[in-house]
Amino acid sequence: MNMYLISDNVDSWTGMKLAGVDGVVVHEKEELKQALDKVLADKEIGIVLLTEKFGRDFPDLINDVRLNHAHPLFVEIPDRHGTGRKPDFITAYVNEAIGLKL
Repeated sequence: MNMYLISDNVDSWTGMKLAGVDGVVVHEKEELKQALDKVLADKEIGIVLLTEKFGRDFPDLINDVRLNHAHPLFVEIPDRHGTGRKPDFITAYVNEAIGLKL
């Protein structure tokens, strides 16, 4: 199984390329759709890394792919500017998932 990066900037793509992860840089929604279609068609790709900007800018597209496809695993990663998430993101996520405040 391979990893694949879909990034909105060249810096993240370059860093992952140096680590041996293939990928593509896209900026528009249509480009993102094409990249996701390519990834979904390739059965060798097991993990897709997406920069967080796509989750913020195109949540409908990203959520649709996550909900309707069991394979590959989609993981959002911070870009060169850092994460856009709150410091207690994981705790809030767990609280929401189980319905209890930790």
